[in-house]
Amino acid sequence: MTTSTTTATGRQPARLPLYDATAEAASGVVIARYSTSFGLASRLLARDTREHIRNVYALVRVADEVVDGPATEAGLDAALARIVLDELEADTERAIEHGFSVNPVVHAFARTARTTGFGAELTRPFFASMRMDLERTEHDDASFARYVYGSAEVVGLMCLRAFVYRAGRPTFDDSVLVDGARALGAAFQKVNFLRDLHADFEVLGRSYFPGVQVQTFDEATKDRLVADVQSDLDRAAVTVRLLPPDARNAVALAHGLFQELNDRIAATPASQLVTSRVRVPNPVKARLAAQVLAGRAPLRSRAATRRSGGAA
Repeated sequence: MTTSTTTATGRQPARLPLYDATAEAASGVVIARYSTSFGLASRLLARDTREHIRNVYALVRVADEVVDGPATEAGLDAALARIVLDELEADTERAIEHGFSVNPVVHAFARTARTTGFGAELTRPFFASMRMDLERTEHDDASFARYVYGSAEVVGLMCLRAFVYRAGRPTFDDSVLVDGARALGAAFQKVNFLRDLHADFEVLGRSYFPGVQVQTFDEATKDRLVADVQSDLDRAAVTVRLLPPDARNAVALAHGLFQELNDRIAATPASQLVTSRVRVPNPVKARLAAQVLAGRAPLRSRAATRRSGGAA
């Protein structure tokens, strides 16, 4: 039971703004607890843009938890997890249409979708990829491409909407920005696959990269996958400078953090990569952030850097 006060006009004060703010705060907590890298990069965004990005990643994280462990640990089998995921998708679409959800994370996400102008064209591929985690343990080239698009590239497109919706530029008609957003999302996902080879295979029983098994993972395979990630990072680097100023530094930092991860993976022996998780130490994250803020972290492809003989 709740009590309420009335204004001088006899009307009850609006409650939705309070719920909106509470939902935004809940999404912020999710990201702060789960991702120090995204949390650090998001601090460089203007406040309203930062809230939109947190709202996107909070829903992504909640959906991940349905398929990546906590739901199983709570006692859900695959069939029940599928039902929960379907309900989460239905709640998300309903909230985007009507502007309300009893789930604060879904409510905040829907506010972002309604404000920045995206909907089921991006959320449905995302949830389709989440279902794939419940249905298959290995991928071929076609299913891997679908999975990466739905689980990561569309998230990049959601973030792009948040970056440019007020900038007066045609978001999805701008093929360069769209390509960059998709490439950066793909790079993030593939780096995480490389970092989590052991956990994905041993704990979750999954092998994301087509034809790649932990037992036979070698230097040649690692080098090929690192080069593929680098190609995505190079494509994304071209577009960062085209973003609105309030988003540019944050995306540059996120790019730099994952460039650092990819470099560290490249320097880690394949035999070690399948038994441990590569991380970027906090002092290195702080250094990268300082370089971005000082304008001393140019987004330049590593391949070009090597060709010119410069330092990476």
